[in-house]
Amino acid sequence: MNKTVNINLANTLFHIDDDAYNKLRRYLESIKRSFSGTKGSDEIIADIEARIAELFLEKMENERQVITHKEVDQVIDVMGQPEDYMVDEDIFEDEPQKRHSEPTSAKAKKLYRDIDHKYIGGVCAGLEHYLGIDALWIRLIFILLAVFTSGFGLIAYILLWILVPEAATTSQKLDMRGEPVNISNIERKVKEGFDDVADKVKSVDYEKVGNKVKSSSKTFFDTIGDIILFLFKVFGKFIGILLIIIGAATLVGLFFGLFTVGMFDAVHVPGVDFYEIVNTSGAPVWVVSILLFFAVGIPFFFLLYLGLKILVTNLKSIGNIAKFSLLGLWLISIGLLMYFGIRQAAEFTFTGSVNDSKELVMEVPSDTLIITMKETDMDWDRDEIHFGRMTFGYDENDNRILMSDDIDIKIRKSDTDSIRVNVRKDADGSSTPAARDRARNIAYTYTVDGNEMVLDKFLTTDISNKARNQEVTVTIYVPESKTVYFDDSTSRYIGRGIDNDQGFYRSGMAGQYWLMNDDGELQCLDCPEDDDDDDDSNGKGKIIINEDGIDINIKDDQDSFEMKINEDGVKVKAKEKSNN
Repeated sequence: MNKTVNINLANTLFHIDDDAYNKLRRYLESIKRSFSGTKGSDEIIADIEARIAELFLEKMENERQVITHKEVDQVIDVMGQPEDYMVDEDIFEDEPQKRHSEPTSAKAKKLYRDIDHKYIGGVCAGLEHYLGIDALWIRLIFILLAVFTSGFGLIAYILLWILVPEAATTSQKLDMRGEPVNISNIERKVKEGFDDVADKVKSVDYEKVGNKVKSSSKTFFDTIGDIILFLFKVFGKFIGILLIIIGAATLVGLFFGLFTVGMFDAVHVPGVDFYEIVNTSGAPVWVVSILLFFAVGIPFFFLLYLGLKILVTNLKSIGNIAKFSLLGLWLISIGLLMYFGIRQAAEFTFTGSVNDSKELVMEVPSDTLIITMKETDMDWDRDEIHFGRMTFGYDENDNRILMSDDIDIKIRKSDTDSIRVNVRKDADGSSTPAARDRARNIAYTYTVDGNEMVLDKFLTTDISNKARNQEVTVTIYVPESKTVYFDDSTSRYIGRGIDNDQGFYRSGMAGQYWLMNDDGELQCLDCPEDDDDDDDSNGKGKIIINEDGIDINIKDDQDSFEMKINEDGVKVKAKEKSNN
């Protein structure tokens, strides 16, 4: 068991083993002795400590890790020992310092703004070090882009100015040039800085400096830069507030809308019952609610966290463990939802049909066949919540059932002299046999009373059969010269594609008598040839649009039209020309 101590290195707290601490302390003391009496020794030592702290941070896997002998030895190998570069400068003062010109191992450059050689923000000077291209050419490229690309070059420069950090410390300046950040290079850069300052002091024009200080302590471009940075900070704060509002509101809504309702059924929302009717994935509603909560909520949580990071600069990180755990949970939720969705979609892949065909025996075969819908108590015993045309209802024993008014009535010409009725029941399923079984479980009836055929308004099925697009098509085969009458109650149930000489579409055929001709087309027996709105004798015409196409009947002496759109189709009434 080893003793550990806490140290503050370059304003960063580290936990270090006692033996490793003693070795590091002796190493730093030897460096301080080496630079004793050297110009800029304090800055050199501060930069060395900052570099050592940076190396320690790179090697630490978490903030609680203890630094041992191993990490200290690795840092010393990178930084080097004082005796590796220190020479007696008094003896070799007239000799070129070869240690600065010795080749060093290649190091990846980092992008910084070079504020020592800046014109505006130091972007181009920093790119010169990073790309190896003279800053003059880079400045020309930005100018040309700004002129010939509608300001793109200016926008790119401003973004780089904001996003790229400046090379402020000696370590950052060495990183910018791709030079190893060790003791030797840090010493050299600091000394170069002092030499530059000394040269500038010797050649300075004090009168010009005094006038410049009196006129302004900042350059024009520095002022513009400060203004732009301030505006971007304000804009960033606004974005942060917006992200917090969006993230928090979404999470609260998800909690009450999915987590609370789905898991605990704390609030009964109309329509939730239909989940069990529609669902065939096998996932309970509370499981799907939790998965949706995580799948949608986790991205908005990170949106909220991002907003907080923008507003609170010293906000503590949630840690990599929490981040990766949330990412894994989100991926699992998305994967399970996709799996359940595929299983659900498979239930609507196949359509199965069953047919029930019967021949009608009418009391007076020559009489008109009257088609009407049966009035039942189900008209009132239905829920207001619908899934398509399917809803909940109650049978005569007050048992809850599924019911739908998806009933279509079709008229076709019979090949015999008798009336035949075919009831086709359709339903969806994961396979054709499963779909046919579900269709077979549809309950639908009709009765014949004299010459009147009474059809049920609704099909019904047990709740266990689920809502799977159940529908019924009643096809009545009528022999030639037989008259058919559609009661008004059938208006919403008359199917598409019934040929008739009036071009009526579906509900327009109700309330009229129709005769089946030899071509399989129904002829209207009691339709007026022309009503008041479509009287050709008054010089008026019409346009009827239906599934058979467009029927246009317009007179030559008309110059204006009146359009009428209703359930019978689209009609256009033409008006006569004025004699004025």
